[in-house]
This record gives sequence, structure tokens and C-alpha cells, in this order.
Amino acid sequence: MCTIGAVVDSADLLLHPVRLRIVQAFLGDRALTTAQLSAELSDVPAASLYRHVARLVSAGVLQVVAERRIRGALERTYVLRLAAARVAVADLKAMTTEDYRQMFMAYTAGLLADFDRYLQYGDVDLIRDGVAFGIEGLWLDDAEFSRMMRELYRVLQPLRANAPKAGRRRRLLASVLLPAEEAGGAGPAGQANVPAGQANVPAGAEEKR
Repeated sequence: MCTIGAVVDSADLLLHPVRLRIVQAFLGDRALTTAQLSAELSDVPAASLYRHVARLVSAGVLQVVAERRIRGALERTYVLRLAAARVAVADLKAMTTEDYRQMFMAYTAGLLADFDRYLQYGDVDLIRDGVAFGIEGLWLDDAEFSRMMRELYRVLQPLRANAPKAGRRRRLLASVLLPAEEAGGAGPAGQANVPAGQANVPAGAEEKR
């Protein structure tokens, strides 16, 4: 993984619960100031938020795209460098079982925080708002699994290029893929399929207004 400045362990950098939420807030080609980010992550103390933003900027994950003076203070606008917001496969392979557990806990904690913010908007209607969560059990061999992943990519890739406009709402889609336990508790059959290249940092899960 390429970084700006010192070489940074991508897992340590990106999977901190606060930094993960910061990254998630920028998903969807958003440009945010620290004030806007602070308003979205209101439960994070400002000093802590600014410190984590600065670390993401120094690592090249966030990029400053605009600056302006407001009453003598310098306000910066940031965007996410999606290519840098990834955990390298080399880092994944070096992680322990406990590291994986902590990584997943950070992911689910961000997911829960996103859902809590949605509930706090008031007038919650899951059907109207298109909020859904569920689980499927699929029997797939490796070829079928790879084909499914390619089809999902084919559907999602052009939608990622959508720009904000009237009538569009920013929606967050989360995914979890796990090999299921075999009957009798024998554990997963075969090995988990690790994507080539780099693994995406998990996103949040529900629709955001």
C-alpha cells in the first residue's frame, strides 16, 4: 500500500473504530469540512476527531481539495482517496485470529453507529426509507462463488460513479461473506476466498439521509 510520509500499517491505520467511521462518512464521493464531519460524528470529541483526520491526511487516505479563511481560522475540505482506503492483503495475512476479531468488531461497531444515527432522525419507516438487513445461506463451489462476485461487481460498479443530484439519496450497502459451518461442527469446507489485490475497508450498512 502506498502512503504519503512514513510507511503505515494499513490495518492499524484504517481499522481503528473512529478512523473507520471517518472513512465511511466520505463514501459516495463526498467532500466534507472538519465542521461537517464533526456534525455527523457528534459523539466523537472534536480534538480526537481532528487528530484522526490529521493522521488519515498524513497517510494519504484523505486529501485536502479546498481551503478558505473563516474569521481568521483556516477551514479545509477533504475527500477520500479510495485507492488508499484499503487494507493490504499482506497486512491481512500477517494478522492473528484476535486481530481478525478486533477488525470485525470495529466494522460492526461502525455499522451499529450508522444505524443508531438513522434511528435518531425521527419518523423512521424502514420500508419507505429502503432500509433492509438479512442473511442468506448459499451452496456455492469456488467457480460459482467467483461468478457471483463478478456479477455483483458488474451491477455495483456503474452505480459507484453516480454523482449527487436532486432525487438521489446517499445509501450505504454493507456486506459480510463467511464460509458456513458444516453439519456436525466440522467447520468451513475448503478455504475462504481471499480477493486478489487489496481488501476493501468495510462500509456502513444502512441508508443515510
